[in-house]
This record gives sequence, structure tokens and C-alpha cells, in this order.
Amino acid sequence: MKSNASDPDDVSTNGREIDPTTMFEALSHERRQYALQYLAQKAAAVPLGDVAEYIAVREGEPTRDRYERILTGFYHLHLPHLAAADLVAYDEKRKTVTLLVERETVSPYLDLLTTE
Repeated sequence: MKSNASDPDDVSTNGREIDPTTMFEALSHERRQYALQYLAQKAAAVPLGDVAEYIAVREGEPTRDRYERILTGFYHLHLPHLAAADLVAYDEKRKTVTLLVERETVSPYLDLLTTE
């Protein structure tokens, strides 16, 4: 997957608004919801493996096999979807994911999903 960031050290949130349709499409899969929840808690880029581990724990099956399957699926399916929506950037070299929008932008959408 190609990185969305030209300079990984210069990836920052830009305060722009996200179209609600884009956001709801991004949140249409539970793993993307978990990923955005996790990234919204972090102040900087996080390793892709940490995102996969978080998803495995949230799904209640944090085995090594499950982690590997989540990591592969997330990399090939969900990460490109989030990147195409300009919600995250993936740094291929560092294998890190960065939230590209302000936490305050995604928080109201994530709050709608919270049923705990």
C-alpha cells in the first residue's frame, strides 16, 4: 500500500471537516470503527500491529492466529478504505498509521456507535 503522507514526520491533522457520508461509509465496518477509536486515543502515529492487536482484543479473541488474520485483512481491506477517505495515512517504511483528522471530528461519530 502506498503511503498517503509525503513526509512521515510532517503528518498532522489539518482541522478540515469530513463529509458525513464519507465518515459513515468508513464506519460501516466494525474493524474500521475499532481502528478509528484506537487512533483517536493516540497523539501520534502508531504501529499497524498495535491497531490489529487492539482489534483482536476488542473482538474478544486475541490469539496469535487471529491477530495475524486481522493484520492481513486490515492491511489489504480496511486500511486502504480509511486512507482513501483521507481519515488515516499509512507510512509503508515505518509501518505506522496516523489519524489525519482532529479527534474532535471523529468523536461525535464514534459516540453514536458506543453501546457499552
